[in-house]
Amino acid sequence: MKNKLFMYLFVFSILLVVFQYVNSKNIFEAYNVKYEKALENQEKYKDTISALHDRILNLSEFKLDETEAALSYFEERGFKVSELIPFIKDEIYELNAVPGEEHPLIPYASMAGGKMLINSIRLLNHKWIIANFSDGKYWGELLIHYEITEDEQLNFKLIDSFLYPTE
Repeated sequence: MKNKLFMYLFVFSILLVVFQYVNSKNIFEAYNVKYEKALENQEKYKDTISALHDRILNLSEFKLDETEAALSYFEERGFKVSELIPFIKDEIYELNAVPGEEHPLIPYASMAGGKMLINSIRLLNHKWIIANFSDGKYWGELLIHYEITEDEQLNFKLIDSFLYPTE
């Protein structure tokens, strides 16, 4: 009787060990699969992050606050660039409020019954601005030359513009 009891305990122990081994092996394989997927995602995300860094670098090439030569131009003249950039943008946006149907910088009349307004502005450097405009239906872009005179007046001059064709 004692031998049978030990035999049953031995078989039960072996079954328990086999069960533990199989269960541990399955868990280990599942973790390996998750780990490999995580490594694949990490590589994919590294590529995505790298592409985004390249895009940021490309976008910052033509931006006033990222161009050292343009910043030093204003700093040498005694301007604080952190205050100057919003000032220039505000001055252009204020031209949207000029009374009348025609905008002082936009050479196109509205064809949708409203007024052509400047929507967004990007200061390219210490001399040029690119802006887009729209009347709600038609839209285009402007290249504007700007300068700050000796008496600290801001002057704008339209260099070129175009209106996108409609379909």
